[in-house]
Amino acid sequence: MTGGGPHAVLFDMDGLLIDSEHVWLEVESEVMAWLGGEWSPAHQERLVGGSLYLAVDYMLELTGADAPREEVGRRMLDGMVERLSACVPMMPGAKDLLAEVRAAGVTAALVSSSHRRLIEPVLDAVGREHFALSVAGDEVAQTKPHPEPYLTAAARLGADPARCVVLEDSPNGVAAAEAAGCVTVAVPGLLPIPPAPRRTVVASLREVNLERLRSLVA
Repeated sequence: MTGGGPHAVLFDMDGLLIDSEHVWLEVESEVMAWLGGEWSPAHQERLVGGSLYLAVDYMLELTGADAPREEVGRRMLDGMVERLSACVPMMPGAKDLLAEVRAAGVTAALVSSSHRRLIEPVLDAVGREHFALSVAGDEVAQTKPHPEPYLTAAARLGADPARCVVLEDSPNGVAAAEAAGCVTVAVPGLLPIPPAPRRTVVASLREVNLERLRSLVA
């Protein structure tokens, strides 16, 4: 850890490092059709940055379908794993930033609301070497917007949350990072995120480099 820079850089996954929101839309639409309902981008926006079973419960509430909660969740995971195992589309600037952080020897972690089954193919595609650790949504008691995922990552890294920089694309993720006391960089995806104290808002990861991250915790 360096005294003048971040103790760690903590990356969200969906919508931040990988362009997966349209993939989620495809899978959610398929599962909703199986449940006898219809799905739209407006439905998806209600769930951005949330947990798998938040989406499952919402789908069951919308359709009133008599389907086991676990079966709906399994279908969602199976659909995503199949697609991500074939192709993991990266967001603009993600590869360059990950490479720069690693080359400088700054610790990085992946902190996602997605289940471990979804994180594994992404780590394979993006490069496990970029991350000291990863925290999945099914490995914590409370997912984003609760701070537990980011507090867990910081604790496991031995890092002060106040000296960690989090990069997020959703309001739920930003809320989790800020509740954990981290400095936050928001790259809004489907939903707008306004600037705020200790929060920097950019249009793309192409606007972020290590020098800028260091300046945020200097």
